[in-house]
Amino acid sequence: MDINGLDLNLIRVFDALWQERSVTRAGARVGLSQPAVSAALTRLRHALGDQLFIRSGNAMVPTPRAGELAPRARAALEEIGRMLAPGPAFDPGALERTFTFLTSDFFSMMLMPDLAERLRRDAPRVRIRVLDSSLGDVARILRDDLADMALERPIDLPEGVEKQPLFRSPFVMVTARKDPAVAHLTEGEEMPLDTFCALGHALRSLDGTMTGQVDAALATHGLARRVTLALPHFQAVALAVAQGGMTAALPVQFARLVRGPMNLSIFLPPVPIPAPDISIYWHARHGKDAAHRWMRRMVSDLCESLGFSDTALGP
Repeated sequence: MDINGLDLNLIRVFDALWQERSVTRAGARVGLSQPAVSAALTRLRHALGDQLFIRSGNAMVPTPRAGELAPRARAALEEIGRMLAPGPAFDPGALERTFTFLTSDFFSMMLMPDLAERLRRDAPRVRIRVLDSSLGDVARILRDDLADMALERPIDLPEGVEKQPLFRSPFVMVTARKDPAVAHLTEGEEMPLDTFCALGHALRSLDGTMTGQVDAALATHGLARRVTLALPHFQAVALAVAQGGMTAALPVQFARLVRGPMNLSIFLPPVPIPAPDISIYWHARHGKDAAHRWMRRMVSDLCESLGFSDTALGP
């Protein structure tokens, strides 16, 4: 018999008849009328080539063939029930899984140490690995399961990729604190345009391009800057600026983190630079996965508790 042509609801009717030995009671068990149960039994008899149940007074007596099929029908229904039953309650402490993030050194430095500490406490068998944003093509990487989620600036959202906004990340200008070009300035104020244009500029560039959002902002004022260094990581940019003679636009959250250790000063840019929204991106097939949702929620909660939404320059 070709199972593709069989209505699997007939197995429920067969099992109910085996349990109840009555068309009426079997119908009540599966929510069908007596005629519907009789029709289902007729279809089963035709499909299996056996009478299966024979009326004797008020009872339906099973044939030997029905006796052979009954335990297998019950086992099949129980297996389907287990397949459709809700999974066990999610327990991070019992989770054994590796999550892969696609992101920049911004998050490697600012988020991952705290995330690792929280996992050590709450989910000790969960591991984290980070792929660098320079791999590019976020949508493809998520689609091919090379990463579980990406923490990135805005991307074109293709079909099958979902996102959750995290925070906005305005740019500020950083210089070496000892740089003579800014000795007369008060930290936190706007960098004068002439100082901005006189200094060499370092920028973060994943593909080596030596222009960015700052250049677009300057162009609207008919101005240009001298980009002398393009590096793929924010930390490398900050280290280069710390040597003096250069400035760079960095996300304010990152600038606050490295200001003290690298002896940097922070200034507001002299021209408006669009502030990107940072989001979590993931493929839609993981949208309802309990472990994936838990990790996304943990990242979001950590960004909030670490003050990423605070864009003030600080002391």
